[in-house]
Amino acid sequence: MLIALDMDGTLLGEDGMISPGNREAIVYAQGLGHVVAIATGRSYMDAERQLRLAELECPVVSLNGAAILLADGTLAASTPLNKEELIPTLRWMNEIPDLYYEVYTQDNVYVELNKRVRLEKLSELGEREVPEEIRWILKAIVGKQFRQAAVTYVESMEDIWNKEETVIYKALAFSLNLELLKEASARAAAIPNLIITASHENNIEINHQDANKGAGVSTLAAHYGIPPEQIVVMGDSYNDLPMFETAGYRVAMANAAPILKETADFVTASNHEDGVAVAIRHVVDQKVLA
Repeated sequence: MLIALDMDGTLLGEDGMISPGNREAIVYAQGLGHVVAIATGRSYMDAERQLRLAELECPVVSLNGAAILLADGTLAASTPLNKEELIPTLRWMNEIPDLYYEVYTQDNVYVELNKRVRLEKLSELGEREVPEEIRWILKAIVGKQFRQAAVTYVESMEDIWNKEETVIYKALAFSLNLELLKEASARAAAIPNLIITASHENNIEINHQDANKGAGVSTLAAHYGIPPEQIVVMGDSYNDLPMFETAGYRVAMANAAPILKETADFVTASNHEDGVAVAIRHVVDQKVLA
């Protein structure tokens, strides 16, 4: 079978790392002949770094399915955005102080420096200015950036997207102002062949319509000759829903969004409690897809 694991909120613990328990379970499944893959919104370089630190080798469905790479780093498939059509929306985001955004290439994440500074200032505000339920998200985004392997801060994003060789696979936007975020989503949705997803109500992720975790995991399974009914997926956020819709068995984390728990076949422990290890043992030892 193919076991596809989301990273943030699923495979990675509170420290942003793969725990020894989760690593041991992955190796156990691989030893029995199962393919264990990563399905993440992160860039391949960032996901591969986490695997390397844990001494693991896995294929990676990166950037929400926009780039699919085998365990040896070979690019198996990719679905980039139409850069020329997207640039006007990115330029509009650039001019809105309260709208933070990132641009993803295959191996890098680009952030304009003044956007980073603005985000850091927001994360330092007190509860009167930013409610507790939002402040932790801000801190998580800032903390995640520090842990990412490939984040490049630039003075001007124009310099990045104007380069002919720059290929954009994904864009992410974040704002405390939901109306601004709604407008950003509407502008992106007006561009042909795009899909807008979210991992939280305060952000949106922009990919090609053919690039989502479900399509990416299905493509990877086909590469290995694994039928859809032999696909197991694990996740916690809204952008994991496409792979929940295509898998034979769905696992939601204890910390997952309610909609994932409602559609899951099994709810495991949280990502802070080695929920992936618990679920892998359950799926493999109980032979739920036998």
